Amino acid sequence: MTDRTPLSVFITTCNNGRTLTACLDSVRWADEIVVLDSFSTDDTLAIARQYRARVSQHEFMGYGPQKRMALAVATHDWVLLLDADEALSPALQTEIRQLLEREPGANGYEIPRQEQMFWRMYHPATRMNYYLRLFDKRKGCIGDMPIHAAPKVQGRIARLKAPLYHYGETNIHTKVDKINAYSTGLVADKIKKQRWGVPLIMVCYPPLFFIRSYLFKRNFLNGWAGFINSVIAAFYVFLKYAKLYEHRQFAKYGTRLLPEDAPPLPESQEKDQR
Repeated sequence: MTDRTPLSVFITTCNNGRTLTACLDSVRWADEIVVLDSFSTDDTLAIARQYRARVSQHEFMGYGPQKRMALAVATHDWVLLLDADEALSPALQTEIRQLLEREPGANGYEIPRQEQMFWRMYHPATRMNYYLRLFDKRKGCIGDMPIHAAPKVQGRIARLKAPLYHYGETNIHTKVDKINAYSTGLVADKIKKQRWGVPLIMVCYPPLFFIRSYLFKRNFLNGWAGFINSVIAAFYVFLKYAKLYEHRQFAKYGTRLLPEDAPPLPESQEKDQR
C-alpha cells in the first residue's frame, strides 16, 4: 500500500480533438480524469474514452460555471485543472508525482506555462506567467470571472518549477480571434466595476503593456514572434477598453449621431465565443 495522495484531473472540452490526445497522455497516470464536454462534433469524446476518462456533457454555461461543474464531479480532494490545449511537460509530471508521494505542504500550487507562440515555443528564458492549477478542493473553488475563470484557494500557495505546455495560439489568426472574443466577453465585467478614465487608459495603457511584454517579460528573446505577440497583446488591452467605451457611447447616444435619413439597422447581438 502507498500513502500517495490521489489526484483527479478535470478538463472542459468542445471540439478539442486536435490537442486532447497530448493533454490526456500527459496525465494518464492520474487516479481519475474528468472531462465535461459541450457537445463536441469532432473526435473529442472518442479520445477521452480511450483514456478512460469520466465523460459527461452539458451545454456551455460560461467558463466559470463549466469548470465548477467539472470540479464538482471530481472525487478526490487534490485536483489538477487543465485546459484541453495544455499538456504537462515530462519534468512537471515527475514533479507533481513526487509532490503527491508525500503530504503536500501547501493548499495550492502555481505552475509556469510555456506558450507556443505561432511557429515556435517560448524561449526558456522568457518570463512565463504562473497559473494556480493544482490545489486541494476543500480549500478552494473556481472564481466567477466571465473569461479567465481560475481557482481561488485559501491558505498557503507555493510554486512548482517545471512548465506546463500551452498549444492555444498556434498562429496569428487564432490569436487575434481569441483576443476579439475575450475582449467582448469582458465588457460586462468592466461595466460592473465602473471603470473611469477609459479614454486615457486607451491612450496610455497599450504602449506601456507592449513595453512590459516585449522588454520586461523578455519577449525579445523570441525574435519576430515575440514582437508580433507583444503588439497583439497591447492591442488586446486596447480592445478591452475600446469596447467598454463603445458600449457607453451606444448607451448614451444610441443612433442619434447617425444621419437622420439613414435607414436604421437591427441592433447587433454579440455572442461570447467559446
